[in-house]
Amino acid sequence: MSESKDKGGASRRSSGGSEAGFGGVLHGLADLIEKLGELADKGTDLSKTGQFGEQKGVSGVYGFSVKVGMGGQGLKVEPFGNIAKDKATGKSVVQEVREPMVDVFEEADHTLVVAEIPGIKLADVHVEVQDDVLTISAEAEDRKYRREVLLPRAYPREKMQITCGNGILKIKCVG
Repeated sequence: MSESKDKGGASRRSSGGSEAGFGGVLHGLADLIEKLGELADKGTDLSKTGQFGEQKGVSGVYGFSVKVGMGGQGLKVEPFGNIAKDKATGKSVVQEVREPMVDVFEEADHTLVVAEIPGIKLADVHVEVQDDVLTISAEAEDRKYRREVLLPRAYPREKMQITCGNGILKIKCVG
């Protein structure tokens, strides 16, 4: 049996087996649960991203965002990127169109939708709305994005104020 210290300085004992085994998995889950508890206490979010190498000129991007809402809204995990599982083979494939990370903020007099779309200018953005579903699409050079967002209610397209700068798209929905 050996003893080691974790990041916080606390002692951990190991029975000599590999940490990558079942005990390592349980320890990893315990760390995740602890982190999610901290997020719940703060009412904040956690994001993780990564990128695969080039494959046929298409770069694979993946990530997830874990959001813990205030006021008992609960835990929400949202993936983003252009990596998807092929239903026929079960393998991960790189798609040409990326799904951007999107946040929706409900304010007193409007709803604000914020999307991360690096490499895109306002002229490259196309926004459609049908009832309470907002569709964002954008294309520039080697980047394509598309995402459908469920709004808290229907908004008229003509009353949406759209800005884009430094890869951040903001859509203010009023009305």
